[in-house]
Amino acid sequence: MKIAFASSSGEFIDQHFGWSKLFYLYSVSKNSAEFLKVIDSSMEPEGEKEKLNYKIDTIKEADIMYCTQIGPTASKMIQSSGVYPVRAAEGEKIADAILKLQDMLKDAPAPWLLRIYHKSEKRSA
Repeated sequence: MKIAFASSSGEFIDQHFGWSKLFYLYSVSKNSAEFLKVIDSSMEPEGEKEKLNYKIDTIKEADIMYCTQIGPTASKMIQSSGVYPVRAAEGEKIADAILKLQDMLKDAPAPWLLRIYHKSEKRSA
């Protein structure tokens, strides 16, 4: 699965989805995690809808996006684009979030996570 983290540093999840200028993209499986790239989302289009569409477009290759906050409209828009938003605690380490996700995959994944995992497996096959 590809996971985008809204972060100002690449170490902590510390950004609101709509305000994040950077997303750190990782490929995560049950047993491994690989940093792929930094996604620049620093443009500031006029209008709230345009801004949200731009942000969503920058992370469209992700299956899941972690952030500290996301508004209800943005949450609906991002989900309809095929990316699942997850709210993390302010300042949670990206490495810890990855470990928790991997533990969930190994143990008893929630139905939403299983759907995303199987979708990403089919896409990479």
